[in-house]
Amino acid sequence: MKDVLFQGDFSTIDGVRSITWWLARAFFLHQKLLNERSSTIYDMLQVLTHESLLYMGTLEKIKDYWCANEDCSTILGMLHLEVGILELYYGRVDTSKLHFESAASISNYNLVVSGALGFRTQHQVEPKAQLRLVARTNGGDTVTPVSHESSSTDNSPLHTNSETYEASDVMMTPRFVANGGQSKSVEQASELKAVHQALVLAQCLSIEKNARKDELQTWEMAPYIEAIDSQSSSPFILQCLCNILRVRWESSRGRTKQRALMMMDNLVESIHNHSPGVAQRLYYCFGVNMPSIPALRKEYGDLLVSCGLTGEAIKIYENLELWDNLIFCYQLMDKKAAAVELIKKRLSEKPSDPRLWCSLGDVTNDDASYEKALEVSARRSARAFRSLARSAYNRGEYEKSKLLWESAMSLNSMHPDGWFAFGAAALKSRDVDKALDAFTRAVQLDPENGEAWNNIACLHMVKKRNKEAFIAFKEALKLKRNSWQMWENYGQVAADIGNFGQVMEAVQKVMDISQKKRFDSELLERVMVEIEKRVDSNADLASSEVDSAGSRETEHLIELIGQILKQIVQGGGSAETWGLYARWHKLKGDLTMCSEALLKQVRSYQGSDLWKDKDKFVKFAHASLELCKVYQELALRGTSRRELFAAEMHLKSTIKQAVNFSDTEELRSLVACLEDVQAAIKAVSLPGA
Repeated sequence: MKDVLFQGDFSTIDGVRSITWWLARAFFLHQKLLNERSSTIYDMLQVLTHESLLYMGTLEKIKDYWCANEDCSTILGMLHLEVGILELYYGRVDTSKLHFESAASISNYNLVVSGALGFRTQHQVEPKAQLRLVARTNGGDTVTPVSHESSSTDNSPLHTNSETYEASDVMMTPRFVANGGQSKSVEQASELKAVHQALVLAQCLSIEKNARKDELQTWEMAPYIEAIDSQSSSPFILQCLCNILRVRWESSRGRTKQRALMMMDNLVESIHNHSPGVAQRLYYCFGVNMPSIPALRKEYGDLLVSCGLTGEAIKIYENLELWDNLIFCYQLMDKKAAAVELIKKRLSEKPSDPRLWCSLGDVTNDDASYEKALEVSARRSARAFRSLARSAYNRGEYEKSKLLWESAMSLNSMHPDGWFAFGAAALKSRDVDKALDAFTRAVQLDPENGEAWNNIACLHMVKKRNKEAFIAFKEALKLKRNSWQMWENYGQVAADIGNFGQVMEAVQKVMDISQKKRFDSELLERVMVEIEKRVDSNADLASSEVDSAGSRETEHLIELIGQILKQIVQGGGSAETWGLYARWHKLKGDLTMCSEALLKQVRSYQGSDLWKDKDKFVKFAHASLELCKVYQELALRGTSRRELFAAEMHLKSTIKQAVNFSDTEELRSLVACLEDVQAAIKAVSLPGA
């Protein structure tokens, strides 16, 4: 359209500078009417929004285009708000947040969540802490609560009637307590402009998109919803979206589910009412991410299914031709044959509809239906390719699945689950590069996909890209903190890049998750070697040359590994951990505890198979040598010969039983150590002779 208007010459665009903004709105409406997100439309929207911000991205440009009498800050705030909503729709949470912050800054309003005592139910006796939205100016001087008791004078057609209100004893907005203890508003609540209300709803949608899907998420959204409900008046479209968000929130709770259903029913019915008129309905319609009417009716059907009203939902799904949802309903009612019959009936009327063929394939598990969908769509049905790819993967045909996923994603790349499945198929077919690329695309579309981040990290480990793997594991662990496998891999990568503080955190997390039953002795060995290396290096330097920061880090590592080793040995411990515990005590200068730990390590190796297993004997011999060396050091520090006699007795017993290993270097070392111990005994006994 723009090319036609200006015939490739954009030098005259200043006359209608807002055309890119209007085109972006038109394309976004087009996207909302499609079944899936379109990468082509997204690319076009990126270009158009960039041009819009280029032409009208500052107050000076707005004033230059429109007259100075216009509310320029509102226009610029709306531009950033709409761009943020668009980015949020496509899952670009961080980018949308920046635009929302810009909109708030331009409008000189900062909305923060605070708390106050209040009553949430009609029969509540004691006030409890409630979340509430507080409006601040950017200077921080004015602090005004937004949430307060709903006005009873609102004449909006969407205003909740008494029957709906009484469907639950939970109040629509909490009744806050004043400083004196009376259940009144804390102070006069602020009336928000329409642009500020739109910003409140956008931030609420951001929480819904970004936060973890649990009960806490809905309570984080609550103060934003209640802030709009508490306003004396709101534009029709803003109140519509607020009601939709309230329905989503209240439908998740048993006490308010009935009210949510009644509200959604009223909302769907109000679409066809003559009042308000078109002009009132369009006011601020681009400032909110309002779902299309079919999407709203589908959401109503989903709510009916969750309430057990499957029969009513079937009517809605059939009217909207949502065959997948219809199949699901029939399966809930054990009427699979009815679903097949209905789809075949529709196919007789529309034999060239690929969606119907795909739905038939879903209900019959027949790949021939998907092949037919590809045929009638001239191989343009991304859904058919995805279904065939899943089917091939389930049969173990990973190479074929990978190729099918590649075809599907080339048709529609805005499908995060598809990229993840593509990566899994590529990984199974040993195509590491394509798997890494697919998982990367998955997290670009859905940054909250912890499994995808984990797979990216593991693939970087395979490619020996330890820094990239470390970063990916950090992102994965933000989302899946209870996976001991991830923490173990994270610890390995952290050790590879020399971040031993994170290694200690990873080891501790694995122990906490496994209730002290799982730990990586080899990883602890790597940390201990690094600590010993640092201590030896510092010992060789003059005190003025020692790096104080590095020294503090080493001391912190010594304390951390000591705490972990104590937890392990308290539960019994293995021979390796007792050896590490002994080395830790030696670092701390406690040779007595070091000898006790080494003695337990030696005893851990002892057993009937010790004198038959060479590998085990080698470990036993090394532990014995360390024990005897510590005994010698203890004897040198004191006047007692008890440690030397204990060392001599242990060495004699070991050498006598190690007849099968007479040709090993370890046995020769034990014999040499015995000679040194005996010489030390003689040297100690000479003065007293």
